[in-house]
Amino acid sequence: MNKGLLIETHLFEAKLQQEENGTYLVKGILQRAGAPNQNHRRYPKEILERECKKYEQLIKERRALGELDHPDSPVINLKNVSHNIREIYWEGDDVCGVVEILSTPSGNILKELLKNNIRLGISSRGLGSVKELRDGTVMVQEDFELVGWDFV
Repeated sequence: MNKGLLIETHLFEAKLQQEENGTYLVKGILQRAGAPNQNHRRYPKEILERECKKYEQLIKERRALGELDHPDSPVINLKNVSHNIREIYWEGDDVCGVVEILSTPSGNILKELLKNNIRLGISSRGLGSVKELRDGTVMVQEDFELVGWDFV
């Protein structure tokens, strides 16, 4: 199987909050396990749990960065970074998160879009292979590696 770039997007429903130190945060659902997404792709919960557990190390190191818009590469491009994931946690089959909006050019654009109630999507980015099932859905395979989440 060929390992390719996998992107999964859904609407991010969150309200922008400002902390006392001036930092902006949003909280919401980052990704859903088990259910087919807009691409008819399904991410098994055990695979997402494994990848989220690995991703916790990036969070601890403040390296859980994401971009505004989706690049065609699995590499985080620092000049396009808009946010840092501060925390991820599970609510049922949903991977939820607390996201810090950074004071970068892309972060400032993201912050202004959110301040103006522009509805954005959040999209996971990872590498892996898929297998098409008889019902037309596509199952993400064991070789999936989570890169992170981007706003789109």
